[in-house]
Order: sequence, then structure tokens, then C-alpha cells
Amino acid sequence: MATIYDVSVLAGVSLATVSRVMNNNTKVSDKTRQKVLDAMASLGYRPNTIAQSLASNCSNSIGVLVSQLDGPFYGPMMTEIETALRSANKHVIIAAGHADEEQEKDGVDFLMSRGCDALILDVEAVSDEFLLQLHKGNTPIVLINRYIDSMKENCIFLENERGGHMATDYILSLGHKDIAYISGPMYKRDARDRLQGHQRALSEHGLMFDPALWFEGNFREFGGSDGMRHLLSLKKHFTAVVCASDQMASGAIAVCLEQGIRVPEDISFIGYDNIPFPQYISPKLTTVSNPINEMGKMAALWVLQHVYKSEKVDVNCSFSPELFVRDSAKRIK
Repeated sequence: MATIYDVSVLAGVSLATVSRVMNNNTKVSDKTRQKVLDAMASLGYRPNTIAQSLASNCSNSIGVLVSQLDGPFYGPMMTEIETALRSANKHVIIAAGHADEEQEKDGVDFLMSRGCDALILDVEAVSDEFLLQLHKGNTPIVLINRYIDSMKENCIFLENERGGHMATDYILSLGHKDIAYISGPMYKRDARDRLQGHQRALSEHGLMFDPALWFEGNFREFGGSDGMRHLLSLKKHFTAVVCASDQMASGAIAVCLEQGIRVPEDISFIGYDNIPFPQYISPKLTTVSNPINEMGKMAALWVLQHVYKSEKVDVNCSFSPELFVRDSAKRIK
């Protein structure tokens, strides 16, 4: 098995020069770098990354913990993270927490045991106290889609209360007053913030929030379909449904269509997230954006800036939602 010494002999350079080439050090001429790379290729030499990380105290790997691996929401986020880090010759190790406290903690332990230089965390079940304690450790962490005031410089987040207000305010602007709401699970901060924004919009228009027209869903399609069946079973009058995710809106609309209820002629809908597929169903879904892909990219750039000291990145931590008006909501007569 070829060694770094064999590479230095074949290339006719010092061990230090070979090491600089392996670490992408810019203090090596292109000609010398190519000689070393040619020697490595000729010998079939592959660097021992474990030994490198022990010697340099840097593994060039970043741990990413996400809530789930399926669905249309997290794929774009992970793609942006991996693309940004790969372009800087860094690699990601991915674990899933499944919105379960013990699994999230286990995922953190697993990534820490792999010697990751930093952790990018999209977590929902662990407490703020757990994350604050983790923040005090030696491994830098950055949070996606979560905000903790005392570590706000490590948070990449969306203004969810503002987004919830924006969605309901638009429905109110169309003349709707009897409005149902399908929320995400209340243990999640983003679900609570969106509901708070919904309630604020109602209050600003002189309307009371009706708990009977509120269903706690789960951000998934079947949460929306279950919510819609429940709302229809109440036999209460409502002309619009605000859904805290596009997936739930899609499930709710499907139930309406199955029961011969026209959208938006009979009931208007608005979603949240602006994921791709509701743009192509009929009616096309009016929604509020949740740029999770951009937040993923910013988390990766945060790591490059704060951990690897890159001066070529500009990190934006706070994102504002945007309204996308399509066909699923109409003005009431």
C-alpha cells in the first residue's frame, strides 16, 4: 500500500508539500500540485482521512440532523446544504430525528461521535435548554427553522408569525369572515407562531377566533384530510380554510373534491410553504412561502464562515415570507 512518503519520492517534492496539496493549501504552484496529483494517481494513493483529522483536529465533515428524509420539504434543504459544502470540499453526514426527542438526541450523539466539525440541526422535539447546553460545548451548532433568543446568532429562521398573519389577512381581504384553520402540531414553535399570526389578523379585522373551527393537524396530507372531514362534520358555516402547510391544504382540498364541494367557488383555501407540487394541481394553490432551501444554504454558509473562517460568504439569518396568489381563493360575494 502506497504511503505519503512514496508519493513525495515519486513527485520529487517534500512531505510537507504533499501535505499542503492534500489540504488544498494555496501556497503550492499549479505545476507542483499537478506533479503530486499525478504521483498519487500513479500509485493509487488515497489519503487516510481519519489520520488527517486527528492530526489537524479538523474532519472536513459536517453533521446534518433533519426531522425526516421523505416528503417535498426537506429534500431541497439537504440539497442546498450539500451543494454549498461540497463546493468548499466539505462533506455531510446525515441523520434523522423524526420529531422525537430521544431520536433527536441520539442523532446528535451519533454525529458528535463521528467527529463532525459542526452540526446543522433541524430539530423539533428537543428543548431549548438542551440546545443551549449543546451550544456551550466545543462543537459549533447552527439551527434551521428554529429561533432561541439567547443564541440568535446561531439561528436561521423564518418569521412564521408574520407569515401566518399574511395568509389570513389575504383571505380577509377577499371578504371572508367565517374562516376555519388547520394548524400544525402545537408542540412545534412554527405551528404556534403561524396560529398566533392567524389570530392577530382576525383581531385586527374585529373578528373573534373560533376554537370550534380549529383543527390541530400534523403538517402532512392526511392531517389536512382528517381536519377537513372534522370541520365538515361540525355543520358550522365557513367559507375559507387557512392551512398551516401546503401538504395539509392538498389533503383538505382532496376531501372537498371527493364530496362535490367546489374550490374556490364554495370554499377558498390558502396554504403555507410554497412547495412545488401544489403549483400544478387544479386549482393551483395560493400560499405563503417558506424558503427552506435558502435557509439550508445559509446554514451551510454559516458553517463555512464561522467554522472554516471563509471570508467569501454572506450569511442572512432571518427570512421574510412572501404571498403567492394563485387560484384556490376567491373574493366572496
